[in-house]
Amino acid sequence: MKRTLIVFAIVFLLLGTFAICEESVLIDFTLLEQDMVNIAGEGDESVHTKDQNRHTIMNYGAAAGATFTDNQKALMRTSLALENWEVELNSSARNVTSLSLSRVVAAKVRETKPQKNAYGEDEEVDVTVPFKGEKVLGVRVVFPTSNVNANARVVPPFEIPAYEKMAYIDDEGNIAMNEDGQRVDENGDLYTTSTTRFEGGYGVVKNVGTLKSISVTTMGMNYPYALYVLLKDTDNVERRYYMGTLGFDGWKELQWDNPTYITDVRTREIRIYPIYPRGLPFVKFIGFQIVRDAAQAGGDFIGYFKDVKIIYDKAVLTTERDIADEDLWNIVTDREAAKQNFEMTRFGEKQVDRFLEYSKYAQENEFTSSLTADEESEQ
Repeated sequence: MKRTLIVFAIVFLLLGTFAICEESVLIDFTLLEQDMVNIAGEGDESVHTKDQNRHTIMNYGAAAGATFTDNQKALMRTSLALENWEVELNSSARNVTSLSLSRVVAAKVRETKPQKNAYGEDEEVDVTVPFKGEKVLGVRVVFPTSNVNANARVVPPFEIPAYEKMAYIDDEGNIAMNEDGQRVDENGDLYTTSTTRFEGGYGVVKNVGTLKSISVTTMGMNYPYALYVLLKDTDNVERRYYMGTLGFDGWKELQWDNPTYITDVRTREIRIYPIYPRGLPFVKFIGFQIVRDAAQAGGDFIGYFKDVKIIYDKAVLTTERDIADEDLWNIVTDREAAKQNFEMTRFGEKQVDRFLEYSKYAQENEFTSSLTADEESEQ
């Protein structure tokens, strides 16, 4: 009996000393490959836009006014496909050259390399490299060469929604629904999961308490610039986390550790919250920030990013309840639906403004030659 009590005492001591943490992938850029084409219209009048990412495609045509045609509204779709990401420069870094050349691309990691065989002929052989054949986020930033502090934010085309419900996207880019207007999967069955669409490596992690660590997998190219990760929480507060400098060569995992994280739970401030109907707190990925000091050389910056991971305490333990609270009261569902509508309104207004600006964009690259027309008339 005495031995049993000693064992229990040791167990409780260990539980009080070490906090149990969870690890999740916040965003994995290899999941954002362009895997579908947005098409509007039929036959010869159809319009093909650039490729989109099926899982993250969003329709902002609902926020457009009645003056747009159905074909125009069908084009009002965008996604987290890497080609859609943007580079935002601060005022010190913003000039015509920087604005036109700074951009984001999908960068494919090589699979082979040239090598001479026994006969002296060139041939392609497989290579063993991290993320072989995957497409990662590649960014180019053109910083000014003058002695000014400059920074660039690498951001998605829209703020990632935290409350967008799970959906299956058909080949036309529409959310699959049944006759009752309910979202269904590829088999036509209703979704039973509570997981939202942008969880699982697409930019959102739910049930996040205290952040312990953040990790970024990136390829350095000996640039002395500083890298920050930008996150936003449930209270709409944006924070940036210093990951270190990019002054190294090759792939590396940069890590930020919370300096105020308390491992021993006995010394923590214990707060008790009602279990229901408090919604799950979350963090979402806002982007990267690359900072160049005035004392550093300016010019081109090239960087590649594979993913962002977090280690965190769970905000709420997942437990089985004797009564299905949400089925009875529907409080969290109503609140999250209102937040989702608010997110979509903000997202749609910004995208419609961009669509209007793109419609006014000059598509011609050169003038129609008057000399050619005169020569044809003489003949």
